[in-house]
Formats: sequence, structure tokens, C-alpha cells
Amino acid sequence: MKQSYNGIPVPADGKPIEYAGGAFRVPDRPIIPFIEGDGTGRDIWRASRRVFDAAVERAYGAKRKVVWFEVFAGEKAFNHFRELLPQDTVEAFRDFRVAIKGPLTTPVGGGIRSLNVALRQILDLYACVRPVRYLPGVPSPLRHPERMNVIIFRENTEDVYAGIEWRSGTPEAKKLLEFLNNDMLKGSGKQIRWDSGVGIKPMSPTGTKRLVRRAIRHALENKRRIVTLVHKGNIQKFTEGAFRDWGYELAKEEFRPYVVTERESWILDNRDRNPNLSVEQNAILIEPGLERATESFQKEVQAEVRRVLESIYASHGQGQWKQKLMVNDRIADSIFQQVLTRADEYDVLATPNLNGDYLSDACAGQVGGLGMAPGGNIGDGYGCFEATHGTAPKYADKDVINPSSVMLSGAMMFDFLGWSEAARLVEDGIARTIQQKRVTYDLERLMEGATRLRTSEFASAIIENMEARVAAD
Repeated sequence: MKQSYNGIPVPADGKPIEYAGGAFRVPDRPIIPFIEGDGTGRDIWRASRRVFDAAVERAYGAKRKVVWFEVFAGEKAFNHFRELLPQDTVEAFRDFRVAIKGPLTTPVGGGIRSLNVALRQILDLYACVRPVRYLPGVPSPLRHPERMNVIIFRENTEDVYAGIEWRSGTPEAKKLLEFLNNDMLKGSGKQIRWDSGVGIKPMSPTGTKRLVRRAIRHALENKRRIVTLVHKGNIQKFTEGAFRDWGYELAKEEFRPYVVTERESWILDNRDRNPNLSVEQNAILIEPGLERATESFQKEVQAEVRRVLESIYASHGQGQWKQKLMVNDRIADSIFQQVLTRADEYDVLATPNLNGDYLSDACAGQVGGLGMAPGGNIGDGYGCFEATHGTAPKYADKDVINPSSVMLSGAMMFDFLGWSEAARLVEDGIARTIQQKRVTYDLERLMEGATRLRTSEFASAIIENMEARVAAD
């Protein structure tokens, strides 16, 4: 570990977080790097830091304290070092393991495609974790926004984030199209238009399984009911469809005593309801129209039923499956309407990158928008927590923006550190302030009788409510 990063000495009054044997060791005064962010990030970070420090002080007194350590990326880094993402910043994130950041501008033109993406890929932060739940009093376009309480685990290193593409009309695109059309698609009756731009989206069992593993572990540790694999496997069978298949494989291989798949639950329930049901009859019940299918497919489904009953009926049958974690899957376009019409049927969602990007923002829109949406990027031994919204430069330094995204991301960070008391103070302070209709302009314009607060004033109101709660306890 270095003595300084970006020319700034490491704080002497704190200690780094350590990681060994798959577990973090968090000192009482952990050094946590932060990037304040571009644009509105400056206002948001000042307000959020006050709330974080107040929460830790009220939860633990003098016993614990976050020792903040500023590092640089984005505009501030460029102004200081003529680099958007200095190597020292990456090394600080790696050495201190847990960090938090405000929004960063995505550069236009060449160079780094996205600073956020670059940090995730350099540190292998493979799980983008986005909790979405409704806080009472937040304006919502839905009649029952309280039904929304999901946590989305989005794969962070593959799919479009690892995508490679070639511009239409370039020699590189022509070369690839010649290979695809003349070799790979020869005799298939398919051809790609010669003026196409071409992209490749890689998805692997390695990337999928570690993401699904983390989602299932979270569900089991937090007593969640369902993990849903979201995919477009009805169209892209060897990428999106494979994500689904690899997810099921992982669940059954590594978590067999604790999980049941939705299809397995149908088979078990049929046997529970009628112990005399034959394998053939059970197969027809789980696969409507099976009697009209080919003989080979009928035998395949019957073999599936037989395999499930032989392997897990003793441990999962006779209603035991109802106490297990359910693992199911849904087509991506279908789940978009289902999170609107019956959000309470979903709990933990595991998704490839692009599906998760869309879905997390769509869910956030139901509970107050991106200004209320926290996020974290997690890897094995690392965690970076961040605002999920953009930099909104036209509002920079005007002290008007809602800081809740970074504040709630900080609550996620405290939970990640095992400081759950501080996390609850942050969350409850925000919730109480909103219920009092003391909010920033984005919410005030949607709430009748609300009082508009500046960013700094909103932070002060949250701290007041934290103090009131501690006094009441």
C-alpha cells in the first residue's frame, strides 16, 4: 500500500479494510476513498457526507468513524492531472477495497467509453446491485407503488459492456461480414445485410454463474422468497437462453438443499396432491399439450419428471418445497409489464447486463426516479457504491439536486460493512423527511403542500430526523 495517492497522503487516523478467506475485516475507523463526482456531484457529495457522518456518530458514538479519503476521476481529475481516470485512483480503490462515488461524465468521442464502466471492468466488479423499494410519501405514477420491493443483480462485465462492434461500411465490418455470410451462414438461407454495422455480445457460464451465485446467497441470507432469472432466451438461445440455463445449473449444483425451481415445484405439488399420479400424467400436467407433441419430446418431459421425483422428493416433497427459495425465470419483455401490474410477485432479479440496465431504471421510475435509486458494484473482495443518475451539469453548484441516490448508496455501503445501525438511520431519516413533505424540487413539484428545500437543507432535515429517532429510542 502506498503512502499517498494522486499526491495526497493517506489519512493517518484510519486503517484500510482487509479481505481474507472470503470475508471483510472492517476496522472501527476504516479509510474509505470517495470521488465527489462531476456536475451536481459536488453539491450531492457535501450533503451526503454530512448525513453519513451524522449517522455513524449517532449509531456508535466515538467508537466508530469513517475516515474519508478523496481520490479523483472525471473532470476534476482532468483539471488536476490531465487524465480522466488516474492510475492512482484505481489503485486506491483496489487497496482500500470499499469506496463511494458521485456521478461521472461519460466522455464523448474517443478514449474511455465510460469511466463507470472502466472502473467496474478494471476491478472486476461483476455484480451491479440495485435495490428498488418504495418510501411512503414519494410521488409515484402507480396506484400501489408500495408493492415494489426488489433487488436487481445485473451482470456487470459481459453482454453489451464487453461488446465489440464495427461501423457500417468499414473494412473491418466488411471482413467480418464476409466471414459470417460466406462461411458461417453458408447454406443456411440466412444472410446479414452487407451495409450492416456489426456487434458481438459475449456471455459466459463463468460470468453468469458468479452473478447468480451472489443473487442466491443474498436471497438466502436476507430471507427473500424468489430469485428470478431475466432473459430473452426465446430469441437468443445461446446467449440469453444460456444465461437462464446456466443460472438453473448453478442453483441446483451449489444450493440444492435450499432451492426449488418453479418447474420442480409443479412436479412436486402434483405428486403431493395425488400420490398415485403416474409419471406420464404428471408430465402432461406440467407441459400442456404434451400428448400432441413428438414421442421423443414426451419421453424427455417424462424423464424430467422421473428425475425430479427420484432426486429431491424425499427432501422437497410433501410440502417441504414451499419453505425453499424459489428460482424461476421470465422473458425480459414480459417482466417489464409484470413489474407494473404485479410487482409484489418479484423479489430478487438476476439479469444480464442490458436487461438489467433497462429494468432497474424502469423499476426506479415507479418509486421516485433515479434520484431515489441507490446502487453498488460488487466483486470478490471489492465494493464501489455510487449514484445511479447522471451529472446534470446545468444544475451544478446550484444546491438544488436530490442527493438521495448517493445517500441511499451510502446506506448500502454501511450494510456491506456490517454497520447496519448506521444504514437504518440514513434510510429512516430520508423516509421521515419525505413523509414530512420537506423535499428537493424534483419531488416538491409533484407533491401537494410540500416545502421545497435546497440540497444542503434536505441533508439538515434528515439529520434532524435521525436525532429525533435516536432520542425516541
